[in-house]
Amino acid sequence: MQTAALQGGFSDMARDAARAFRACLNAMAHPGRIGTLTGAVPPAPLSVAAGTLLLTLADGTTPVHLAGAHDVADVREWLRFHTGVPLVPASEAAFAVGTWAALLPLDHYAIGTAQYPDRSATLIVERETLAAVGQRLSGPGIPGIPGHRRFDLPETAAFERNAERFPLGIDFYFTAGDQVAGLPRTTKVTPDPDAITADAAGAGAV
Repeated sequence: MQTAALQGGFSDMARDAARAFRACLNAMAHPGRIGTLTGAVPPAPLSVAAGTLLLTLADGTTPVHLAGAHDVADVREWLRFHTGVPLVPASEAAFAVGTWAALLPLDHYAIGTAQYPDRSATLIVERETLAAVGQRLSGPGIPGIPGHRRFDLPETAAFERNAERFPLGIDFYFTAGDQVAGLPRTTKVTPDPDAITADAAGAGAV
């Protein structure tokens, strides 16, 4: 095992893990709200937020799938040393991490069953940036006034379909650097109203 794999974990296990766990819970409790998640220093291309999230929520009983460019030796060794997670194909994963393109198609992942809807996957979607623009989110955890929150998602249709499956479905974290935002399956996603307006204006100009 390379020396680098032994580094980058929590410096104060109890305190860092507790702080990170609260941040993970808050992200899911307030969909689309961008927060900070730090504590781990993982190898590239794993972001600080994604690495901290996995150190906090994954252990030896939590199968993890590394998608695309995230499936490299440095990341595999670092996760195995710090968490003991088994690395598995997408269909067996409790957590999966990678870019949106690398994680697709979503039908590879478990969505739970009628008896056990919690037996589903959580995807950690790595992005260049997180932004409070774009699609509209509504549902539990989003204030009644104005009743929605804006958050830039990589697309709309996949998240619309996911919400329609409730209580089944996939939950999502979005990470970029040390930033994190959550999107549980309970959240309703509708298209970016600015994009719709722009499309309509463009069509009218033809």
